[in-house]
Amino acid sequence: MSFIENAINQYGLSAILILIFLEYACFPVSSEIILPLAGLAGARFHVPFITLVLASTAAGLGGTGMTYLFGRVGGSPLLEKTMKRFPSFEKPILASYRAFGNHGKSAVFISRIIPLCRTYIGFVAGAMKQPLISYFFCSAFGILLWNSLLTSLGYYFYQYRESFFFYFNRYKKWIFVCGSLILLFLLFRHISSRRKKGEKAQEQ
Repeated sequence: MSFIENAINQYGLSAILILIFLEYACFPVSSEIILPLAGLAGARFHVPFITLVLASTAAGLGGTGMTYLFGRVGGSPLLEKTMKRFPSFEKPILASYRAFGNHGKSAVFISRIIPLCRTYIGFVAGAMKQPLISYFFCSAFGILLWNSLLTSLGYYFYQYRESFFFYFNRYKKWIFVCGSLILLFLLFRHISSRRKKGEKAQEQ
């Protein structure tokens, strides 16, 4: 996190675009972190929001183009070798295969908002020989949607941060109470779910 912030502070928009490129090329950079930070940096450096989104989309297309090329050249055999060598790739790649099998070419668009196979769908689309134009067309819309959503969180938070902290400090007690109740509810539901699974397993 500190490395990303330092890179953005030192190199500005260039660092943002490189990090987004790497994230879409399946390097270990989380879009849930980098895109809101990109929005914060864009607002601070007075970059128009539409320019920021289009530039981040172009960077994303460049990164996902690399994964597509990898899958296209190597095909499924190379992906199988990759999963054996890098076990962490297995789950998202298999999930991407299922998505492609269920939705066909539209899976490239749909998967852009599914964290598990959002960036890995490029490997599968390439291995399945989806036409390049079709792949980039579907990817562009999916990446544009995802980047717009997460970038806007940081971009507009920076612009209205004073109002945010004013209301947060004013109602922080209620926010804390509501947050605690939600966590207790989720914990209770998790425990109940595990008990039911245990009871079913005993019955069988």
